Amino acid sequence: MEGVSVRKIKKICVFCGANSGKDVAFVNAAFHLGEVLGKRKIDLVYGGGKLGLMGCVSTAVAQHERQVLGIIPSAFTVNNLVGETCGKEIKVATMQERLVMMMELSDAFIALPGGFGTLEELFQMISWAQLSIHNKPIGVLNINGFFNGLLSFVDHAVKQDFITPRARKILISATTADELVDKLQAFRFESDPALSKLKWSPQAVRRRNWI
Repeated sequence: MEGVSVRKIKKICVFCGANSGKDVAFVNAAFHLGEVLGKRKIDLVYGGGKLGLMGCVSTAVAQHERQVLGIIPSAFTVNNLVGETCGKEIKVATMQERLVMMMELSDAFIALPGGFGTLEELFQMISWAQLSIHNKPIGVLNINGFFNGLLSFVDHAVKQDFITPRARKILISATTADELVDKLQAFRFESDPALSKLKWSPQAVRRRNWI
């Protein structure tokens, strides 16, 4: 990355499945991402619990003695539904509050394979970046082509003039953890001139001392 200005990233929020998926490569990649974050001295923010890929990445980060913060809706903690969070845990009332807190406490975002919840979190963060609510980098770790269809759809939406080429740059992708973190660090946000003028209420972009 010689000659490239590097963004300082101290905490990365990882969105991923509470299942492990059919391909063992997903589990291996989640553990490896956690190892990469640990070796780079980057802390983890995630959705809490120990299920599926969420458990894999959080365990790996903790094993490298980095801080792990799970942000979890209180409803999920009833009857130990998702297992014990690996690290510190903050309970919130709603899914929206969870996502806002993740945005505020993280310097960047990575999506691993997952289902509807993972996709919701990923696209919510992308749309908030497009609206200039935040300017933090967002990427998908495209393990064994898992996100190929999604990336093709996004490119199709660009061709059909539903997503601008500028907005398309918000979503980064890579096939290895090291490459993806490098791209996140090198990311330079390019705001839409019109959308960047939006004035969001303090409630929308609030700053609180959560931890």
